[in-house]
Amino acid sequence: MSVVISGGGPAGMMLGLLLARAGVEVTVLEKHGDFLRDFRGDTVHASTLRLMDELGLGRRFAALPQSRLGNLVVTVPGVGPVALSAYERLRAPYDHIAMIPQWDLLNFLVEEARREPAFTVRMDTEATGLIREGGRVAGVRYRTRDGEEGELRAALTVAADGRHSTLRRESGLVPREHPVPFDTWWFRLPRHAREQAAPPSLVPGFGAGDMALSFARADYFQIAYFRTKGTDPQLRAEGVARFRERIAALLPQYADRVDRLASLDDVHLLDVRLDRLDRWYADGLLLIGDAAHAMSPAGGVGINLAIQDAVAAATLLAEPLRRGRPTVAALARVQHRRRWPTVVMQRFQRLLHRAMFEPVLTGRRVGPPRGLVLLARHVPGFPVLVSRMVAFGPRPEHAPAFARRPPA
Repeated sequence: MSVVISGGGPAGMMLGLLLARAGVEVTVLEKHGDFLRDFRGDTVHASTLRLMDELGLGRRFAALPQSRLGNLVVTVPGVGPVALSAYERLRAPYDHIAMIPQWDLLNFLVEEARREPAFTVRMDTEATGLIREGGRVAGVRYRTRDGEEGELRAALTVAADGRHSTLRRESGLVPREHPVPFDTWWFRLPRHAREQAAPPSLVPGFGAGDMALSFARADYFQIAYFRTKGTDPQLRAEGVARFRERIAALLPQYADRVDRLASLDDVHLLDVRLDRLDRWYADGLLLIGDAAHAMSPAGGVGINLAIQDAVAAATLLAEPLRRGRPTVAALARVQHRRRWPTVVMQRFQRLLHRAMFEPVLTGRRVGPPRGLVLLARHVPGFPVLVSRMVAFGPRPEHAPAFARRPPA
């Protein structure tokens, strides 16, 4: 039987690849004509790197342009640099997080999936609604960029269309939202040649009411700026000159290049959300990734949690799909397997919000949380525990046997 997946992000493309390797006819609908959108999640965690190896894709993935995410290092007055994470102490070869542009990751997954006769991707095609027959979801209505409209029927419809999911809205399923104290603004600054030799690290900067985090990429620094939620209009009204001043104060090592921000059009807002559906499925419909549980950028775990959803869904549903339509009970098993890891990671993120972000953004503290610094300095295993939580998360999934291939 066939599957239609709405959304060509990491969860949708991974699920499409896995189901196609199981011999299930699968069509992925992606509303854009390409994947070239900046400042989408670029972190590929150790759990996903291991999955690539299990799928026989590790060597080809390693050949893609990428860099390694460094440890989170804070500077404590009177103490010096303190590392809050220690990825290099995880077991090799899964002892790091790869930073790779998401468009490269998605193009890679599409290329591999197209090797499977059962896989189809339709770009410039957006799922606009659900087809219902006899009380169950029987496929989707779609519209192309050229305005063509049509229907695509399937034994299973999967909503992997993100935190603003059209199919979730159509289904009537409403997520439970958790308050988030901040939004994030992303931009990039040049990385000079003399800085290439320095070991990559995550460098935070703390102010009284805002903070920033610098990620070292191959030839630039990716910067995340954090400020109280809902203040984007105020920030843009202040203008680019004031924004440059804020960044230079938070990250003085980049004061010599903040003028490379020509305007606030170079600064991209992420409306941070943290929510979760109580029920991820209906008869004939399954929701995964951000459509089922939007994640905060804290820890950068969203992409990898979504990919884990896809692996669990393929593992549990491939055989029911080969036999016909998966039952509601079969869909419920996917949520049952993935709900607990999602709850754990969202609670972990909410803890980070309370400990790391809220005191700074409300002006109650300037600098890193004292408790985390003490743990990192005096409990030898704490940075490794943090690193493993971020790199693998609870209950990391393994590739199902039907999808494994020898290394290429």
